[in-house]
Amino acid sequence: MKAYVYGANGAAITEVAKPSPKGTQVLVRVHACGLNRADLGMTKGHAHGSAGGAGTVLGMEWAGEIAEVGPDARGVKPGDKVMGSGSAAFAEYTLADHGRLYRTPSNMNFEEACTLPIAISTMHNAVVTVGGLQPGQTVMIQGASSGVGLMALQIAKLKGASLVVGSSTDAMRRGRLKEFGADLAVDSGDPGWVDQVLQATSGEGVDLIVDQVSGKVASQNLKATRIKGRIVNVGRLGGTHADFNFDLHAARRISYIGVTFRSRTIEEIREIFDEVRKDIWPAVESRKLQLPIDKVFAFGDIGKAFEHMEANKHLGKIVVTL
Repeated sequence: MKAYVYGANGAAITEVAKPSPKGTQVLVRVHACGLNRADLGMTKGHAHGSAGGAGTVLGMEWAGEIAEVGPDARGVKPGDKVMGSGSAAFAEYTLADHGRLYRTPSNMNFEEACTLPIAISTMHNAVVTVGGLQPGQTVMIQGASSGVGLMALQIAKLKGASLVVGSSTDAMRRGRLKEFGADLAVDSGDPGWVDQVLQATSGEGVDLIVDQVSGKVASQNLKATRIKGRIVNVGRLGGTHADFNFDLHAARRISYIGVTFRSRTIEEIREIFDEVRKDIWPAVESRKLQLPIDKVFAFGDIGKAFEHMEANKHLGKIVVTL
């Protein structure tokens, strides 16, 4: 089968052996894939958790049809249309655990479906489960113009946040954040954003910040979070190391929590997917929670898809179809 593989000369479409499902795995005939920032790094040889390096079939997010099920897979059967996340997505066939996928709603095509699995699982966990957002509370999404960021805005609004703040350093994308639930859009590259957030919250700061940026905004986040508020660190696109004001952290008694799928067990990931199904799946089925597709590329043009991502001018998801 054809797959997009990182090799000695970089990433390229290559012929590889078709996998077979074992245990609780299912084999999925992939029809569409969503690109993510971590994929871009892996095309350059970077590791993402335990994945990466020579011989790696790239990709983390897909939609397709179940072709075969392992002996211990439950609740699924060949022919089911599904979407999910995991490794080796950029291929004609991929393997997935039976608990790490969602059934694709009948009103959704493969291109639309492949944009959702990582965004809804990551941000439901960060905003609701770990972030503990309650109706009437205030929330800020740092890096809100990414696919997962746009989903976080929508989930926060769905769960009854009284004020949703989104940040983006790009003026065009910042101007569109209100379409996805932001009541206030700020430029996190401008130190004045903290004062804007404080002014919008009567000087108190927000109850919750979901941070995909960190780097230089780490201590600024502390100033923008209310006493006994929460910060959930999801991403570090602005840098993995920076100044951190420990005194301010202590004085404001902020709960600071880091999350990632890279160190989670399959049992933990299954639980996250279960929580999504229990809590917000009707909003997915009704299309209340959805992401815009910026551009669709054929699998043969996947290199161009990554060039488009690296240009960093898109809003929404970049999709590759097989």
